[in-house]
Amino acid sequence: MIRVGQGFDFHPAAPGRRLVLGGVEVAHETGLAGHSDADVAAHALANAILGALGEGDLGRRFPDTDPRFKDADSLALLAEVAAMAAQRKMRLVNADLTIIAQRPRLAPLLETMRAKLAKAVGVEPALLNVKASSPEAMGALGRGEGMAASAVVLLEAC
Repeated sequence: MIRVGQGFDFHPAAPGRRLVLGGVEVAHETGLAGHSDADVAAHALANAILGALGEGDLGRRFPDTDPRFKDADSLALLAEVAAMAAQRKMRLVNADLTIIAQRPRLAPLLETMRAKLAKAVGVEPALLNVKASSPEAMGALGRGEGMAASAVVLLEAC
């Protein structure tokens, strides 16, 4: 059995907060607003895995109304979702993740993000592709009003 999941996440910019993407703290003048650490990359990947499992989304699993998840480490949430897949005897075949941000330039950090996300999911980094795309100054993301990420995963029974 194979299952495909697609995930998407976005958060508005928030001055005074740290910026965490793919488990990496990124030097930038603004972070992202959210109940957890607002890591859009980890959230999109977790949403894709949950989608492949038919288990809804991150907001249902870790609601922002629950104080236990205030400022939560999104890599820990992702690891919990990956453990759920493993409990169901499903393994990640591969994942493809795109972070959408006007700034900062993310290219120098992508391999570190890849390694951290892969570790959280429990796979070799070669199975997880991480890339960045600029909105080319179009719309809210292009004005730097927030960031987004999209992910697709393939799971198979093991």
